[in-house]
Amino acid sequence: MNSKKNYILHLADNGLILAQRLGEWCGHGPVLEQDIALTNIALDVLGQARYFYQYAAEVDGQGKEEDFYAYFRDEREFKNFLLIEQPNGDWAHTIMRQFFYDNFMQLVYTSLLSSSDKQIAAIASKAIKEVNYHLKFSSEWVIRMGDGTDESHKRIQDAANNLWEYTGEFFVPTTYETEMASKGIAPNIASLKNDWHTRGNEIFSEATLQVPQATWFQSGGKTGTHTEYLGIMLTDLQYLQRAYPGNSW
Repeated sequence: MNSKKNYILHLADNGLILAQRLGEWCGHGPVLEQDIALTNIALDVLGQARYFYQYAAEVDGQGKEEDFYAYFRDEREFKNFLLIEQPNGDWAHTIMRQFFYDNFMQLVYTSLLSSSDKQIAAIASKAIKEVNYHLKFSSEWVIRMGDGTDESHKRIQDAANNLWEYTGEFFVPTTYETEMASKGIAPNIASLKNDWHTRGNEIFSEATLQVPQATWFQSGGKTGTHTEYLGIMLTDLQYLQRAYPGNSW
């Protein structure tokens, strides 16, 4: 039961933390259309997180509500990827972070459509159109910047080089992921690696970018060991509920 809850929380935490990061762009996007696009993507992944938090509460069976998992867990209890807690940086860093994540999660959600857990499969079915759009959006921007001006090319290449070390965590299974894969609930994430690289290489080629060659990768986010950025983010995210617990509008 704990493995199932942990896996669901992993999916939920990814959505919540990414939504918080993307929300920081609201009112700061390079042009109005992209500002709104990122806000909509933030709302999409937040909606996915809510579905998973609600299901986690059901699986947990402790009478908790979805807000508990977002507002009253400490940093070490979060299971999101290290990649998505990294600061936005410039537009290129935000786009490259989004592309690396979207490329992976599109494969995950596609696999979850056939999950043996009907509730997870139903959430994936509802989310897959959004996930496909997110990948299309970030892919097009990677190509646009990579095959654009000298300055845009340099910025998106720098972003890829700087963020590459956080992508290896995608494919290193935790205990809860391994158990869920053995039961047909989750995909074998190691098996997604070739497809992730193949699609990434295609986009990088079209964008005239070089795939980073670094072979050392950060890890730990999925088991609660995070960078300093998550704690800072949670301080902001959780302040109101912790200061006035149980309060309502």
